[in-house]
Amino acid sequence: MLTQAYIEKILDYAVSCKVDYAEVFFEDAERTRVDLVDSEVSKCSCTRESGIGIRMFRGLECEYLYSADTREEKVLRLLKEYLGTGGVFGKRTPLSAMTPHEVTMYRMAPGRMALQKKIGLLKGIVKTGKSEESCIVQGRAGYLDTDQRVQIANTEGIYAQERRLRTRVRLLMTAKDDRQGDRQTCFTGPGAMCGPEFLEDGRLEEHARKIARNAKNMLGARPCPVGRMPVIIANGFGGLFFHEACGHSLEGTSVANGCSEFAGKIGTRIASEKVTLVDDGSMAGEWGSLGIDDEGILTRKNVLIESGILKGYLLDRMEAKRMGLKPTGSARRENYRFAPVSRMTNTYIAPGTDKLSDMLDSVDKGVFVKDINAGSVDPLTGEFNFNTGETYLIEKGEITVPLKSATLIGTGREILPKVDMVSDDFALGQGYCYAGSGQIPIGAGQPAVRITEMTVGGKEL
Repeated sequence: MLTQAYIEKILDYAVSCKVDYAEVFFEDAERTRVDLVDSEVSKCSCTRESGIGIRMFRGLECEYLYSADTREEKVLRLLKEYLGTGGVFGKRTPLSAMTPHEVTMYRMAPGRMALQKKIGLLKGIVKTGKSEESCIVQGRAGYLDTDQRVQIANTEGIYAQERRLRTRVRLLMTAKDDRQGDRQTCFTGPGAMCGPEFLEDGRLEEHARKIARNAKNMLGARPCPVGRMPVIIANGFGGLFFHEACGHSLEGTSVANGCSEFAGKIGTRIASEKVTLVDDGSMAGEWGSLGIDDEGILTRKNVLIESGILKGYLLDRMEAKRMGLKPTGSARRENYRFAPVSRMTNTYIAPGTDKLSDMLDSVDKGVFVKDINAGSVDPLTGEFNFNTGETYLIEKGEITVPLKSATLIGTGREILPKVDMVSDDFALGQGYCYAGSGQIPIGAGQPAVRITEMTVGGKEL
């Protein structure tokens, strides 16, 4: 880690060059990655990386420098080459240590478990999934653990350090029906802010069994019907739907520039009264959490939509400055190479009081989406499309046949008012978000929700 005296030299030099604000971000990160195909290791890497990023504001302009070489003489030379010779040192707020929220819940640091043990446990989990159903012909797994230490300091007096440990396992099971020549693959990717003890708690074996059964159930899937119809999205990572459909449009990077369909609509109704959308980076142990954001601000629970009314946006320092508002602890970046911008953490639809059984009973013909593989959105227009994973036909209130992957199409402003039922079976899933400040871990969740009507793309039956 960098010494406080070194960090203060950087901040003092930036102030002497008459910047309005300066910030130092340092990280030292160790990562282990393992990929398995059945019982064979296909990839394995253990890496360590460190670097420094320096961000400065001049008015509403942002400047960013970074370097993998963190030696004092190298970084101060970089600053001098970029900013020129400084003048008289200006005033800045003295650094004052702050304590992040405790969000990392771990019993063991990643380096305390031997690589061979991690691989052995992973092989056992894959074997459990493959043994669940005789039609499973391949099991794959990807393991990642990260031990990231960060330091953040700025000219407003913040000085904070945080250790962030994350572990995630991706599991895929492929089923095959030789008679029909059909193959189906199901996927899950649980993760948490914890150490490699995640491999030992038994839940991953159950995840492997579950997706093996799901892959078997999907054999013989029919083409999905097309057109306008009711859609029920299951609990858990189905919440990625709202992450894309409205979450990105509520980030300051879109809103502050007027490039969002929800810009300027605080206090107005944008969704049905059933919808309360929350982003909470302070949840202990969750994959998308941080004790402090990447600007050194404590994370918090941000209610974005409450009973259908737009209540707020996710804002980093620069976007908050542009809008005359306060930052919300939502600044994130993949690593020191990226300047932080407003991004989601754990984003979810709050549970309601409806029952999934009542939702199904209300649908004569529609689609039940158990999970969503991926999606994208244009924040300006709100236009989105999603590729579904495990999907089923609903007929006369019953889930019947499995369907091949469908595409869900629409806009946030069209769909949000059409959420007419929200169940009480809340769950949170884990994944990644890819945007302007790189790839970051996110949580996305919800209870089951019913959308009265939306466009579904597939094939005519």
